[in-house]
Amino acid sequence: MLPTEVPTDADGTSPTRLRRAITGPLLFAFILGDVLGAGIYALMGVLGERVGGMLWAPLLLALLLAMLTAGSYAELVTKYPRAGGAAVFAERAFRNRLVSFLIGFSMLAAGVTSAAGLSLAFAGEYFRTFIDLPTIPVAIAFLAVVALLNLRGIRESMAANFVMTVIEVSGLVIVVVVVAVMMAGGRGDVSRVTQLPEGAGLATAVLGGAIIAYYSFVGFETSANMIEEVKKPSKTYPIALFAALITAGVVYILVGLASAIALPADELSESSGPLLAVVEASGVAVPSWLFSLIALIAVANGALLTMIMTSRLTYGMSEQGLLPRVLSRVLPGRKTPWVAILVTTLVAMLLTLVGDLATLAETVVLLLLIVFLSANVSVLVLRRDKVEHEHFRVWTFIPVLGIASCILLLTQQRPIVWLFAAALLAVGVVLYVASQWGRRRETRTAESAAEERTN
Repeated sequence: MLPTEVPTDADGTSPTRLRRAITGPLLFAFILGDVLGAGIYALMGVLGERVGGMLWAPLLLALLLAMLTAGSYAELVTKYPRAGGAAVFAERAFRNRLVSFLIGFSMLAAGVTSAAGLSLAFAGEYFRTFIDLPTIPVAIAFLAVVALLNLRGIRESMAANFVMTVIEVSGLVIVVVVVAVMMAGGRGDVSRVTQLPEGAGLATAVLGGAIIAYYSFVGFETSANMIEEVKKPSKTYPIALFAALITAGVVYILVGLASAIALPADELSESSGPLLAVVEASGVAVPSWLFSLIALIAVANGALLTMIMTSRLTYGMSEQGLLPRVLSRVLPGRKTPWVAILVTTLVAMLLTLVGDLATLAETVVLLLLIVFLSANVSVLVLRRDKVEHEHFRVWTFIPVLGIASCILLLTQQRPIVWLFAAALLAVGVVLYVASQWGRRRETRTAESAAEERTN
């Protein structure tokens, strides 16, 4: 059964139980903050292992690949402005509830896995600048604080995001500026920006690095699940989406160049706080505690936005009948999906026990590539489905290239990452079967009660 058709105004606005409080600038800040906080502060060292000093190359490639799928999202989200994102698109395109569930669950699993990875990054070297505590307990406590802010409401969460986005951008600007000062003083090595690891081929290294770099761009898809809370979505969404991705890409490339100039790749890869190492190597008088604080805020912002998305996706899938009804319960005053927030937070806390940031990051990318592949196919299939309101339309060759890019990146994933993702999806299948069984039982109970009343 397809999702119920909801009437929309000319700008794509539809009735919703959620509060429309997100303007264009707030949506831009939401997407930019989620993308910028999705790993650049933690993964630059991991990226250095793959491509040496050519950090900018996989970042540029990842931006171009992300823009392809973003084009498909811009069309689908403005065409069907409902929470649920890729799961809504998949059900409309493939007319199969199990496929829809698996796409939605892949997105959900990627969200909680990403939040777990970001919480581990939060509890790493940046946090230990202030106090040395065990990583896992700090990560779990951090997720609890994120959940409390999420429960407060979308307006409060978005306001916090706006402030944190400004702070995290300032941290990346500091990295670029201090390395520029370092170069002006005759230090640093510009030649490193074209150096690959010994024995590595250019194409293989850059493509392998793009898998890691892609994680730094994921986050734009989370905005699809906020669309019911966006004002004038058909006009606002595409502008905010593309502007945020391009801004993030420019900042990332500059940070990649600065990192390679400041430090050799092997020194970057040894640190769990690589950008702090870059700032310290510059010799510019920026206190380590100040930059660590900025990095912590950046990672916290990414985790907050990821958990906002995950809880809204869970709410949307529950509204569609793909997850238990209890997950769509909303706080009367705050208008936040409180059960979805609590459940997704608990799952993220459990995933922190994996303890390996690189594996979590690659698992997120694999799961999202499945989602993105579905979205790119869906936009082509749904071209025959016409809606009454105006919406963004992407050039046809963009989703075609998007499909090819997703397949290419999927072929580069490690077997262990495939196994981890498969285990998460197997859990999803069990949940789907249990949910459908529970709903059929509720229907039979309701029919029996109606019969008794009639008799």
